[in-house]
Parts: sequence; structure tokens; C-alpha cells
Amino acid sequence: MAFHFSDSHIESFFTHGYTVFKGIIPDALLTRLRAEAEKARQIAHRESGHQAQRLQPLHKYDALDWKPFQEFGELPGLRDALTRVLSPRHQFGTTDGLGILFEPVESPYCTAWHRDWRDNGGPASKQNWFRADWESHQLDHAYFNQVNCPLYEDSSTWVVPGSHLRKDLAGEAEWFRGRERAPVTTGKTSEEAERICAAYCHGMPGAQRLHLEPGDFALYRNCLWHLGCYVPYRRRATLVDFVDTPEYATWREAVQKRAA
Repeated sequence: MAFHFSDSHIESFFTHGYTVFKGIIPDALLTRLRAEAEKARQIAHRESGHQAQRLQPLHKYDALDWKPFQEFGELPGLRDALTRVLSPRHQFGTTDGLGILFEPVESPYCTAWHRDWRDNGGPASKQNWFRADWESHQLDHAYFNQVNCPLYEDSSTWVVPGSHLRKDLAGEAEWFRGRERAPVTTGKTSEEAERICAAYCHGMPGAQRLHLEPGDFALYRNCLWHLGCYVPYRRRATLVDFVDTPEYATWREAVQKRAA
């Protein structure tokens, strides 16, 4: 079924913090992207082992054919949908950010619940300035937009809808306190690790799993509460990228300089 844009995409994005352009990637391009994703998977395993969760940025690897990724970033229908939700100034599919997320080979794995940049910005000693600056931009849509585009069915991402519009609720802050790191599953069987990760996902108040089909395009605010939870038996190759603007590029550069 061909993708059709509607006002519900705009409403969902601004209300819930995410929207999904269902089946917007053409089948022929999906086939070529899958072929390059398998090459990327091998590179990730060679560089970081079989538990590798991502390879990013893709552009630095000469073994990959960049043409399918370039076509992905230039799809007219996709660019139009993104422009209608955000603006013509918002860009994705850049050489700086585009990567692929993979499933672990050996054991289930879960990231920590987080709001990007605020919680993943590095040592706490360097982040006091950074947290205040993050808060000042939280509601500005020039910042903190991200995309997930699954090449295979993907139910790995969990979100707390609407959390991008506010500070942490008391229940969220209480759940997050002491759980800034991913669940510890060292020494556990695969079944035990999977249950530990699932309990961690469900423990966050208001948490919902995001179900994506091959060729969907999820646009979301990465300042909402979210995480990724992965199991070895569910194949994954999901394109991930930030949505850039001139303001966001300048902000990231300042973050990196201050954290250096």
C-alpha cells in the first residue's frame, strides 16, 4: 500500500513525540539497503565483536556502497513528509550521522532509559552547564529530532509518549534514580537476561513499545524518554540518523568543545 501523508502525522509528532511514515521506502531500495546492511553487520562484528549494537557513521567505510544510502536521504516523498512535519531546513541522511543498529548475537541487551544528550553526554563532572542548556532547547524543534528506519520488522524501541513536552515526572525520576546504566545481565542465561531487560522496559511509568514494519520511517523527538531492547533471535538492521538544522549543528559543536 502506497504511503499517504495526513495531518495525523503532524498531530502525532507534536503530541506524542513521534510519528511513523508507514511503508514509505520503496521495495527495490529496501533490497539494496539490506545488502549494504549485511556488509555493515560484518564490519561491526569485526570491529566491536558479536554484541555490537551499531555501526556509525557509515560514510567512513569504503567497503559500503553509499549510493543506496544517498537515495534514501534524497527520496522525494520522504523529504516532502519530513518538510511538512518540520520544515525544509531539517535534513537527514547526512554523511555525519547515518548509521545502522543491529541485534546482538550472543545475549539480549538493553540500553538505559534516557533522554538523548541530557543523559548520554559524558562524565557528570562535565555536564552541569550542559544539562541547563539542554533544558533551554527541549521544546525547540530545531533540536533533538531523530529517525529510525527498519529494514526488517523492528520492535526494539520503547518510548514514553508525550514526555518530550515536559520535565521528568516524579515516578519517572524515581524509576531512573540509580538506573542510569543499562540492566546488568553478566553471567545470566539468555532467558534470564531477556526477562531482566523486559522488566526494566516495563518498569518505566507510561512505557510503550514502538512496532515498525520493514520500510517504515519513524521520526521522533530524542528528548523524550526512550530506549532500545534487543534479542539475538530477532534480526535487526535499522537505519538511524539525527535530523539536522544549522542551529543543531552549531549546538553540537559547542557541546563537543566544552566536553573536550
